[in-house]
Amino acid sequence: MKTKIIVSFLLVASLFIATGCEDFLQKDPQGELTQEAFPVTASDALLATNAVYVSVRNWAYHSGGYPILDIMSDDAHKGSNPNDQLPTVGPYETFSHTTTQDGLDRWWSALYEGIKRANVVIEKVPSINMNVELRDRYIAEASFLRGLYYFDLVRAFGGVPKVTTTTPETKIPRSTADEIYDLIISDLEFAAQHLPEKSLYGAGDSGRATRGAAKALLARVYLFRGDFVNAEDYALEVIISDEYDLEPVFADANGKNGEHGVESVFEIGAMEVEGAGGNQYANTQGVRGSPNRGWGFNRPSLNLRNSFEPGDPRLDATIIDLGETLDGILILGDGTTPDEVLVDGVVTEVECYNQKVWYPGTNTITQWGHNRRLIRYADVLLMAAEALNENNKPGEALQYLNEVRRRARQGNDAILPDITVTEKNALRQIILDERRHELALEGHRYWDLVRTGRAATVLGPLGFVSGKHELFPIPQNEIDISQGSLQQNSNW
Repeated sequence: MKTKIIVSFLLVASLFIATGCEDFLQKDPQGELTQEAFPVTASDALLATNAVYVSVRNWAYHSGGYPILDIMSDDAHKGSNPNDQLPTVGPYETFSHTTTQDGLDRWWSALYEGIKRANVVIEKVPSINMNVELRDRYIAEASFLRGLYYFDLVRAFGGVPKVTTTTPETKIPRSTADEIYDLIISDLEFAAQHLPEKSLYGAGDSGRATRGAAKALLARVYLFRGDFVNAEDYALEVIISDEYDLEPVFADANGKNGEHGVESVFEIGAMEVEGAGGNQYANTQGVRGSPNRGWGFNRPSLNLRNSFEPGDPRLDATIIDLGETLDGILILGDGTTPDEVLVDGVVTEVECYNQKVWYPGTNTITQWGHNRRLIRYADVLLMAAEALNENNKPGEALQYLNEVRRRARQGNDAILPDITVTEKNALRQIILDERRHELALEGHRYWDLVRTGRAATVLGPLGFVSGKHELFPIPQNEIDISQGSLQQNSNW
């Protein structure tokens, strides 16, 4: 049975309603509690900690609901049928989105809701009389998640309001990006010190934050900061922990067979139910039409398809084409969606879907059970390779790069040969390309282009403007609510 968090935890002014879960699965509602009276016991501490995880299953946590980070990259188009959500999602594909664009406010609010829940644990659980080791673990779990939420905020919006208390001031100005990064690093370092390794959790706690997850996220943070020394150190600590490995079959790295498996560093557990317990992330991208598995957004681009090396098995495991049969189901697609889109006689899109979110089943609700992997071991290996190359250690970088490629070729030595290039600039590009193919449609490509300074070159033809689109605009409603304490990002 898949392990899940089933928690609803709402803070409104001084009132919050807490429901938790027994051995991380399910527990009956506990009723209404005042903020002053919760949490005060060890069982309360568990409820409050579980509540912090709920935000990652909130549909809006995923960049406002729609996979706009893939859609804004060269890996994907809006998808669905041509007119579906065209005014709301379409502008992201052409970089014509505005300060009031649909989804930005939901994304911002979902992240701060998660931060608010984390602050309850970090602030109040230390005073609870309970097992010290368990208490520290709960605080570390909340610290990891707060770091995760703030990392999404700072990447997306730059410097944002720093809220670290359950009773913040009414008006909080933006902190600098550096100040937010300092908080993220502090939270993740605390988490890395106090969280257990993955192997020390019981089956009932699968999906909780681990020491490896904290260190892997620290490596990712330091890559974004251009601190390749620390990025190398933390990525290698995850590797030498021997807690993780690559799934033998690439498709299992994101599929049902690999849930909470050897490659999973941190993933979002979900149940095959609509609403609480489920996760609509995959449903939003599921096959549209026949079989009716979802909305069909995030259509893989021809650019992505054509970028794979000849024979790379990851192509077939990444893209669902019409006429394929998956789990005995023939993929026919959507009758209102053209099989091909032509511009001036040239095919620019074909109807296809993201296979990484495919989930076995018979209806749209099944897709809600997909576990989204936020950190995979393959990503850690490629982060290590990138950092090592930047630190003038190409030989060591090749070791981890080629480990990813060996798994990808599935024993066929006629394809995906080991990389032997050691020239720094050339190897940098090879690693970035490898990340594109290994992690395609998992929300990484756009950030990789931005952080490596290649977004203007690659995405310029799609509408990306240097000096503007590296950040999203602060949602206009947040600017309005702040009554002047929040200032908009440049060029918005």
